[in-house]
Amino acid sequence: MKKYLSGNEAIALGAIQAGVSVVSGYPGTPSTEILETAAKQTAIPGGRAAGAYIEWSVNEKAALEVAAGAALSGVRAMVIMNQAGLNVASDPLLSLNYLGISGGLVVVAADDPGPHSSRTEQDSRYFARYAKLAVFDPSSVEEAYFMVADAFDYSEKYGHPVLLRPTTRICHSRASIDPDIRPVINRDKASRGFDKPGFNKSGKGRLGFSPQQVLENHEKVEVDLLKMGADFSSYRGNSLAVTPNVLGLQDDDSLPGGGGILGIAAGGVSYAYAMEILTPLPPGLKILKIGTLPFPAELALNFLEGLDEVLVLEELDPVIEDELVKLCGARHLRAEIRGKRSGDMPKEGEYDPTLALDKIDAFLKRKVWVHLSDLEKEELINVTPELPPIPASPASAAPATVAAAAAAADVQTQPRPEAPPIPSRPPVLCVDCPHRSSFSAVREALRKHGSGRKAVFSGDLGCYTLGMLPPSETADTCLCMGAGITMAQGIGRAKQGVLSFAFIGDSTFFHSGIAGLINAVYNHSDIIVVVLDNGASAITGNQGHPGTGTNVLGRTAEKISISALSAALGVKEIVRADPNDPEAAEAAITQVIDKTGVRLVIFEAPCIVHTKAKGDLL
Repeated sequence: MKKYLSGNEAIALGAIQAGVSVVSGYPGTPSTEILETAAKQTAIPGGRAAGAYIEWSVNEKAALEVAAGAALSGVRAMVIMNQAGLNVASDPLLSLNYLGISGGLVVVAADDPGPHSSRTEQDSRYFARYAKLAVFDPSSVEEAYFMVADAFDYSEKYGHPVLLRPTTRICHSRASIDPDIRPVINRDKASRGFDKPGFNKSGKGRLGFSPQQVLENHEKVEVDLLKMGADFSSYRGNSLAVTPNVLGLQDDDSLPGGGGILGIAAGGVSYAYAMEILTPLPPGLKILKIGTLPFPAELALNFLEGLDEVLVLEELDPVIEDELVKLCGARHLRAEIRGKRSGDMPKEGEYDPTLALDKIDAFLKRKVWVHLSDLEKEELINVTPELPPIPASPASAAPATVAAAAAAADVQTQPRPEAPPIPSRPPVLCVDCPHRSSFSAVREALRKHGSGRKAVFSGDLGCYTLGMLPPSETADTCLCMGAGITMAQGIGRAKQGVLSFAFIGDSTFFHSGIAGLINAVYNHSDIIVVVLDNGASAITGNQGHPGTGTNVLGRTAEKISISALSAALGVKEIVRADPNDPEAAEAAITQVIDKTGVRLVIFEAPCIVHTKAKGDLL
């Protein structure tokens, strides 16, 4: 039975159907629902996920290391994160590619063009190039479902982790998929070079434990990249479509490669937009779909043959564009590659069908020449048909009366006024969010008892990042997960006499704040750390963490006390308060203002969304 699945759900079910045994990750939009869907599947008796292990890890580095251990043991493992989380996981990931694996490991790093909820627009394909990893870049929800199994196959075949890179539009779009249709699984390990976890290809020692072994493994990584690039020229996720040119010279020697005069290359969801516009395909056109890296050079050369100009559609960085330029230069091909570097396509932001239509339409109207007679050249000028507009949304239900129908018909004959622009709606803290009260308490305590001292607020990533907005204005910096505590230390050293505050959430504290707190205690820093403990990873959907007492499967877990942990780390001044009690919250801040050293204030109140979901509030 077909199900209407989001891309994230499709990826999770595709991994389960492909035989994944371990799934770990850290919540981060747009990837979060992948792990949550996998966790729900483990509760189905007799289902394919019944024996799988699923966890929310404390951060992406830990998540990758858990999955790496499983993959080294010979099973299929998957780790989930967004593009910013890939930075956190970079240390073990780069080393793991040299180490090699015995099972299959798929690293899902969801990119966020736009961005919709991120602090960067980084392109994980460039990260993969730096890390020397293969990339699978789905162009649709359906392709994401089947591509997961392919990613596992290639990971096992070559003995390296691979990257699956869905973007926000793929993650959150929906399509009808039959999850009972299992992806084709090919567990071919013949060319991998080693079969035991953690051993080099000669079987004489542990991988990556000496400079000589690292050198040997680096050679294998480079050779495998070349092999994968050749493999990918015949991979189903990459394709080449050719249409006859307007003169009917498809097989004529004067038009090598199929007679295309113009080419369009695309990857990811941009390919879906292009095909939506170019159906049916106009004459004299080649379409190249790139769904993987290393770049399938052989397929791309077949595409470039006989072309004069190519338009490249891809979100974020010009990865496909640069590869085509390199091929043209190396093979002395005449094709001119147009895209981000030529100024034909935007270098930032998310693409959409309207933008794709405008750019493709302008490109196809260009006067392009091939090596034909003057008469044939004249016939090729402006032959491309007009592209259809993007279809409008379907009309609402038919009018109930004849009069209403007549009125509707009359309205349709009149020119429609342009729709007003959609107003900008910046994110705000929820009504009754305890963070509002926490920020207010800090401000009031400083106003009454700060003795006129300047205060600097180092923020962090989470709902409380919105503290930078009026009227709170309690976030002067916001760099990355856990950086608030350590940046506050640097500010305190550089600006003597200021009150250096660091705000951090409970989930972020466990993610990467603990090391910063240890650093502060060890180096005798003079900072006030404010932990905003609302009992959840609230910004990504109220997932659990080590301080909540439950895991992703809803089972009871050991609840780690932030105050007890901080005391064990050497923090001497620890105050706890309920931010919804204004007097107690203000008193907690007042108590630590005039003291020195590392002071910790923990504001404890549940996320308002979480408590409403439980029915505790009206």
